[in-house]
Amino acid sequence: MTRRTVRIAMNGVTGRMGHRQHLVRSLLALRDQGGLPLDATTVLWPEPVLVGRSAPRVRALAERHGLSWSTDLDTVLGDDGVEVYFDAQITAAREAAVRRAIAAGKHVYVEKPTATTLTGALELARLAQEAGVRHGVVQDKLFLPGLRKLRRLLDSGFFGRVLSVRGEFGYWVFEGDVQPAQRPSWNYRAEDGGGIAADMFPHWEYVLHDLFGPVRAVQARVATHLPRRWDESGAPYAATADDAAYALFELDGGVLAQLNSSWAVRVHRDELLEFQVDGTEGSAVAGLRRCRVQHRATTPRPVWNPDVPSAEPFRDQWQEVPDNGEFANAFQAQWELFLRHVVTGAPWDRDLWAGARGVQLAELGLRSSAEGRRLAVPELPR
Repeated sequence: MTRRTVRIAMNGVTGRMGHRQHLVRSLLALRDQGGLPLDATTVLWPEPVLVGRSAPRVRALAERHGLSWSTDLDTVLGDDGVEVYFDAQITAAREAAVRRAIAAGKHVYVEKPTATTLTGALELARLAQEAGVRHGVVQDKLFLPGLRKLRRLLDSGFFGRVLSVRGEFGYWVFEGDVQPAQRPSWNYRAEDGGGIAADMFPHWEYVLHDLFGPVRAVQARVATHLPRRWDESGAPYAATADDAAYALFELDGGVLAQLNSSWAVRVHRDELLEFQVDGTEGSAVAGLRRCRVQHRATTPRPVWNPDVPSAEPFRDQWQEVPDNGEFANAFQAQWELFLRHVVTGAPWDRDLWAGARGVQLAELGLRSSAEGRRLAVPELPR
């Protein structure tokens, strides 16, 4: 087998998501599997080059995995042997770094949101298009086992006409005083690009767009339920960003999607993320890994009677959708598709234009909340 090495500058992988999902469970996992087969004679071999601002942290991570590293982004981008730039930094730092990578002629693959403003996100997409580089945005939720099973149901016509989608996402993120917070403190400061709408609405945009149709209107209400938190050093700070968002999205074809996102909710569901889809012929509840269905022909006949305890085992009335296959890590699955796109030109539509749609929806959601009204979602210029 011929080895086709692709050197990838990875910026921001000292953070939890960048380290665990993108580095260890995606690119290093591909190496552990012998690389990514491109055809019968060629295997793609990812070669990460770690980049970051903190030399001790980047060095320690690079030495742990036997990789090269640097704190000088411009030097790395100036290396002709580096073909791809990946960005998992905090949102506020992303746009400037991606601009530099595009100017250096690198293919770019970035976490969402791609920028802090729609203007910035559109500009990145235009710059990448004009430079002729390949570009992509992370859309990992679509590659989760639960949502892949949901797509299988949609493709098979299981639902008939889809009527509505209801989504619940979130968990309690500790304030940081008694127990350490599970998320970085910048997530709760608007001045640093934090906020759950900015974080999660880009996810909801591509999930809804890909599975059910484009979002045509949004009405949202965001809240900062916990206005005081404690940072990584134990110092209190004012939480200026929203930690919960409640939204109604109107989709093509009249489908209504109601999604709640919160870092101030205690979990009483089977998974941290669940979507219920109701259609004329059947319904499904899909989470990160599981998916259960109830067909029209097997739907029970509940009777409303609040005067007596309910004896119906509602959860037991649903049928589990089988895996019927192996599911790779969601991040790795998309990395494989993007790397194939870079090397072979394989079809790809999860680009920076798609990323801009997510930023647009987040902006409109925040504006809808501030103005207290429903807003149409216009088509983006290209």
